[in-house]
Amino acid sequence: MKDGWIKVAAVTPKIRVADPQYNRERICRGISEAYETGARILVFPELCLTGYTCGDLFLQDRLLAEARTQLSEIILRTRGVHALIFIGLPIEKEGKLYNVAAVIADGRLLALIPKRNIPGYGEFYETRHFTPGNRQAEDFFWEESIVPFGTDILFRADVPEGLVIGCEICEDLWAADTPGTHHALAGANVLVNLSASDETIGKDAYREMLVQSASARLAAGYIYCSAGEGESTQDLVFGGHNIIAENGNILVQKKQFVCNTLYSELDISRLRFERRRMNTWPAARTEGYQVIEFHLEAEETELTRSIPGMPFVPADRIERTARCEEILSIQSYGLKKRLKHTGCGKAVIGISGGLDSTLALLATARTFDLLSLDRRGIIAVTMPCFGTTDRTYDNACKLSAALGLTLEEVNIRNAVHTHFRDIGQDEENHDVTYENSQARERTQVLMDIANRENGLVIGTGDMSELALGWATYNGDHMSMYGVNSGVPKTLVRHLVQYCSDVCKDEALKEVLLDILNTPVSPELLPPVDGKISQKTEDLVGPYELHDFFLYCMLRFGFPPAKLYRVARYAFAGAYEDTVILKWMKTFYRRFFSQQFKRSCLPDGPKVGSVALSPRGDLRMPSDACITAWQKELDEIS
Repeated sequence: MKDGWIKVAAVTPKIRVADPQYNRERICRGISEAYETGARILVFPELCLTGYTCGDLFLQDRLLAEARTQLSEIILRTRGVHALIFIGLPIEKEGKLYNVAAVIADGRLLALIPKRNIPGYGEFYETRHFTPGNRQAEDFFWEESIVPFGTDILFRADVPEGLVIGCEICEDLWAADTPGTHHALAGANVLVNLSASDETIGKDAYREMLVQSASARLAAGYIYCSAGEGESTQDLVFGGHNIIAENGNILVQKKQFVCNTLYSELDISRLRFERRRMNTWPAARTEGYQVIEFHLEAEETELTRSIPGMPFVPADRIERTARCEEILSIQSYGLKKRLKHTGCGKAVIGISGGLDSTLALLATARTFDLLSLDRRGIIAVTMPCFGTTDRTYDNACKLSAALGLTLEEVNIRNAVHTHFRDIGQDEENHDVTYENSQARERTQVLMDIANRENGLVIGTGDMSELALGWATYNGDHMSMYGVNSGVPKTLVRHLVQYCSDVCKDEALKEVLLDILNTPVSPELLPPVDGKISQKTEDLVGPYELHDFFLYCMLRFGFPPAKLYRVARYAFAGAYEDTVILKWMKTFYRRFFSQQFKRSCLPDGPKVGSVALSPRGDLRMPSDACITAWQKELDEIS
């Protein structure tokens, strides 16, 4: 349970219809295997102790009595099993039959949760046998004890902190007013569903959509366990479609026709963070609810779920292509509005032959096409100085020509030499003044050309640079509209690659591919043997690490220790632990110390769920102390 994780399981055993004794053995075997694997929330299918397809046999005393007998045996066998287990069976109460989930922990029956929405349409005839469950818990006599019986019951664990679980059964998820919604509003952040959903064409996609959307809408983990092999196939087939989702993401699923146990880990601390940051999520309303406490052993949960090392970049090629097209549209339509509003018919962009300025240029070209403006109104300005190499200079010129823009060259060497003399800067001292003087001179040139042309200076800096403060204050930090400000560096590369893939101009494709193969560099220090001597990632660290740190810290609220753990997991085999920790410390130090640059950013469009605009997502004081985070970083060391 360390760092808020808990391992969960959806267990679909192979059963026999109307044979509770056989099914009990299968269920106990499933409990044992899942528990040994580390699962601490175990969910079995609806009515799995008898089988869902018993039909009128549900009305027989013998089947109901045998189901209770075998449930008692299961409860006895779970002594010492510190897990919360949900098992479906029929239960008679006050002359009526209910479809319930028995909730068990450590040899005790904690509660019985009845199904509230009983379907009697299509292929379902549950209303022939079952009664809708009551909401508020009532006493139910079980052997020599009394247990609560009702839908409005929650289960709260002592670890991990904040774990609260609610239960619904099959059709409850399909209903307009779902019990899961009430559970979540009462504080449940994990929902379980015991289901017996038959297979028809296209139903698996609809089922997946329901689970995914429920977990997203309720900012919750969702464990869906459906009936499978062994159910009667007289009229229906049950495929055992199990799904585990978290906050709108399908973590893992196994589709039809395989009896299986499905595992994953839910991140309870992340779910709590998500609700905490959503001011529209109400405080828990527990009126009418009974909350049952149960114990779990504090232990470290081994991670098996997928944690992508590049969270900003979809792994699926089709999804990535669609994402790139959407981002370019956001950038170009944002700039389109700004150009129309200001009445500017021209745009001014400083081009370096690097990735960022290339993306800005491509987005601006799209914007001019949308406005039916001549691309020659885009003034691409190359400003060679001490660190400019032939390769980047040539690529800047070729790119401008391929896109049909207006290219201007302003060599800033003499201006910077003069400035050095004015301020008494030793030109042999390649310090921050030496570097930043070039960046600020370039910005001055761009601003003045924009004034001359009645145009807008389009910013090229990306979100990763803003996170690290890797921008010269009032230099490349400044523009009149920053089209790349919401795009992380790891995604910039894929956007340029996408443009290369879809363009039909061979000259443009060729220069884009060469830009993609050029090392990332500000080119502020003189080259060595004509090659780039200053590589950004050698100085601040790999951008794929920094983008991972940025995403997990801001989107999920991970503290340093947890961030370090998941980074080691995501980048296992790619980076040594010491390297990850080194650059993580750099990330935190720079992120806190460089907020003053982000506090006065130019306008620019938000692209994804993580953004750094001081007017939008990140309201952070420029003089915030890093002490609490540094303390945890030191403890990692």
